[in-house]
Amino acid sequence: MDNRLQMLTSWVRQFPGFENADATPVSGDASFRRYFRVYKSGADGSKVPFIVMDSPRELEDCTPFVHIGHHWRQAGIRVPEVFEADPGLGFLLLEDFGDQLMLNRLTPETASQLYKSAMDELLLIQQTHAHPNYPLPTYDAALLNREMALFRDWLLENYLGLELDNIEKSMLDTTFALLRESALAQPKVTVHRDYHSRNLLVLDQDDRPGVIDFQDAVTGPVTYDVVSLLKDCYIQWPEERVYQWLEDFRKQSAEAGLHHADSDTFRQWFELMGMQRHLKAAGIFARLAMRDGKPGYIKDIPRTVSYLLAASERQPALRHFQDWLISTAIPRIETRIGPLPIRERSVP
Repeated sequence: MDNRLQMLTSWVRQFPGFENADATPVSGDASFRRYFRVYKSGADGSKVPFIVMDSPRELEDCTPFVHIGHHWRQAGIRVPEVFEADPGLGFLLLEDFGDQLMLNRLTPETASQLYKSAMDELLLIQQTHAHPNYPLPTYDAALLNREMALFRDWLLENYLGLELDNIEKSMLDTTFALLRESALAQPKVTVHRDYHSRNLLVLDQDDRPGVIDFQDAVTGPVTYDVVSLLKDCYIQWPEERVYQWLEDFRKQSAEAGLHHADSDTFRQWFELMGMQRHLKAAGIFARLAMRDGKPGYIKDIPRTVSYLLAASERQPALRHFQDWLISTAIPRIETRIGPLPIRERSVP
């Protein structure tokens, strides 16, 4: 028996129009949160959809979602309105953005327009100022290090069963240090921290995307969210297109006063930030399978690691990491999971 679902149903039925509501599961995410759709009954017999978030406080406190969402809506960002909230119980009644993930709408023909809309919305996010009563955490060295360690701990050692020797551990530490220092040197903006095609919804009534899953927002590097978007762990594009989209965003963000980087500098930030992001993601996918019983993300590891391979090829300082990826990590990944995707290369 699902006691949380019973509690959630009782909770939502206390509000006018929801007295007979039943909660239907909506696709979940990689967290401990769950989502359900309920309908509000109108006097004219109409049914209006809403979303109820179930976020048990002991697992994931929904308070940041409420505060950040309110602040971002005031700044004009398209995030769902919170109609009712009980952070103690871990229940939120939210605006329903529908089920059309940007991921499912992306094709070679639609990608440029969808990414333009997503980057326009990202610029609004990056320009939000700290809320006086709810300042965002900083994407500091400790957090960057913890995230990269997921690659070593969960993917390499736990999932792939690699026994790293001291030389390999030292090589990884050196790699992590270079990526960390590059991230910390970038101009700081508001960072969504998971800005990709599964957290953006295509809305029928609006060209702008609906933005969800923003509760882990921080203040951090200017390229973090754009690399999450353009080097998405769930879909991959030819490098020439990625770099053109990136250059468009560089110009927009520079005009907004967020940085003063030229094309080469911004691309270098993007490449190294992407490596930090993909080390983290590959480790999280392995952890989701082993710890959380969510094996579906394993299939995304080869694509995620292919980004690491491509980026490290262009970094002379990471030659040892590149060689180790090719000789040790990738053969084990391809044996255990499957082949890395074939890349469409661009001119360096």
